[in-house]
Formats: sequence, C-alpha cells, structure tokens
Amino acid sequence: MTCPTEKPEKKTDWIMTFSVVVLTLGIGSQYLHPLLNITPPRELFEFGNTALEILLTMWWGVGLGILMVGVMNDIPRDAFTAIMGKDNSFTGLLRAVIAGVFLDLCCHGILLVAAKLYERGTSLAQVITFLVASPWNSLSLTLVLISLIGLPWTLSYIFGSVIIALLAGVIFQKLTQKGIFPDNSNTPEEQEEVNFKAIFKSIKFSEMSFKRIVKNGWRDGKMIIKWLLFGTIIAASLRTFIPHDVFATWLGPTIAGLFITLIVATVIEICSEGSAPIAGEIVTNAKAPGNGFTFLMAGVATDYTEIMAVREFTKKWSIAFAIPLITVPQVLFIGWLMNQFAP
Repeated sequence: MTCPTEKPEKKTDWIMTFSVVVLTLGIGSQYLHPLLNITPPRELFEFGNTALEILLTMWWGVGLGILMVGVMNDIPRDAFTAIMGKDNSFTGLLRAVIAGVFLDLCCHGILLVAAKLYERGTSLAQVITFLVASPWNSLSLTLVLISLIGLPWTLSYIFGSVIIALLAGVIFQKLTQKGIFPDNSNTPEEQEEVNFKAIFKSIKFSEMSFKRIVKNGWRDGKMIIKWLLFGTIIAASLRTFIPHDVFATWLGPTIAGLFITLIVATVIEICSEGSAPIAGEIVTNAKAPGNGFTFLMAGVATDYTEIMAVREFTKKWSIAFAIPLITVPQVLFIGWLMNQFAP
C-alpha cells in the first residue's frame, strides 16, 4: 500500500513573526488602554505612536512597489535588460541612474523593484546604481526638499547622488569584469531585440489581472517586507529615546559633525520621507548642508534593510557589504565639499 505524500512543513519566519507581534502590541496599546482603563508606560505609548507614524509614511511606497513587482512579473525578462541597455555599457548605468532618480518610490519600496530587476536579468552594476540613485530622488521628495532647503541645495544634492551612483556602478562593473564579484546569473547570454509596442498591447487590465498582480507582488515582496517591519521597530525605539534637538546640537559643519551624522544615519532606519525633514533641520539649524546630504545618502549607503535585501537576492554577503564600503567615502567627501560653501 502506498503511503500518502506528506506536504513539507512550512518553516516559521521568526523575524516576520517577531516584528508583527511587537508592532501590534506597541500600536495596539494606544487604542486598547481607554477600553481596558489601563495607562501604558510613556515609552510604550511613544514607541507605538512613532511606529505607526513610520508605517503610515512608507505604506504607499511599499504598496506601489508591490504593484510594480506584480506588473513586472507579466513583462518578458528581455524587456528589462533592453530598457537598461547592454550590461557592459556606461549608457546602461546612465539609464539606471535616470530610472532611479525619476521613479517616485521611497527607499523601502525601491528595494522590491531592485530585487525584481535582478531576478529579471539586470546586471549587478546597474541594480546597485539604481539602488544608490533612487531612494530620496523622487519628484514628491524633491519638492519637499526645495521647500526645506531651497532649489540650489536641492539640485546640488541630486547632482551629488548621481555622481556617487555612477561611480559605484562603474566600480561594481569593473569588479564583475575582473571576476571579483559574480555578475547576475539571471542575465540572458544573448539579448534579443524587444518589441515594446507588442508588450504593452499584450498587457490587459481587468479585475482578474489586478488580483494576480497584487498576489504575485505580495509573494515576491515578503522577503523585503519582513526587514521593513524589523527596521521600523529599531527606528521607533531610537526615536523614542533620542531627543530631536540632539541632531542640531551635534551635527555642525565640521569633520566631527560629518562623522557623527554618518553614525546617526547608520543607526536610524527611517523611510526617505521621514529623513527629509531631519536633513532640512540639519541644514537650517546646524548650518551644515553637507551634513544634510550625508544624512540622506549615508542612510541609504549604510541601510541595514538594504544590506539584508541585497544579500537576500544576490546570495552574497560580500556584495551587500561592498555597497557601504564603496559609497560612504564618496558621501563623506562630497558632504565635506558642500560644507565649504555653507552660508
């Protein structure tokens, strides 16, 4: 007699489980204490309020990222490599920078798109270029920065991030050509010409297709979302116990201020929309535009959510840790240069 085949047991994702439980308890304490007539500790209340604020700030970016990943599932892999250009061309890096600058997603939503680009065969150098260029370079956040620090400094920030992204892309390009890093194994050996008109015509929008897009996007995005939730816990904890005026006091336009900014940006994990007001405060109150730039860029370059996500889809710790090693010195130099022109 044949025994029935047993379904493999699903492993518990402890990071996801821990994050959901902690956030649920923290945020839920704000709404349950009036019903239970219990006053929660001040720290727990502030933690829950901050965590909810962070989640409300980044939900739209994550949501758009999930939808875009779902749509990308329906597009042939060759289309992505054709859009980005040839793997070994500088033009391909320029296209990746342009895509990163103009794609209106936060640093969390962009991770979902980057993972899907890598899966679809985009070269490693282009994915890194796209990641470094994209997080705060969106139309909505650019308008916020203009209102906070003015048009000249905002344009300087954009130009600085483009330079860093391109240099990082070129370095990763050289390292893969020398065999130090493996290039994307998903890249097709021969790139065929893609009929984009036919592709767009083949995409049909309906209720069924929308459900499929959401389902596929959620399935592929879960590996990133768990780290977003975990990062939210860390960010809410830090923002609960560290006063806001500390930033303006210690982050002046000095070498020491730059390194303190780097440390703060490394430790604090917040969405790009949350980092923009802090960067604006550094520029206006500490009179340190280079520190504001460092806070925005170093938050991306040393983002442990990004490091874990890159490790997840490349399966290489060396690639993940190479991002801060290559980008942070550039960020500090450009930040120092900007401080020389501080008002």
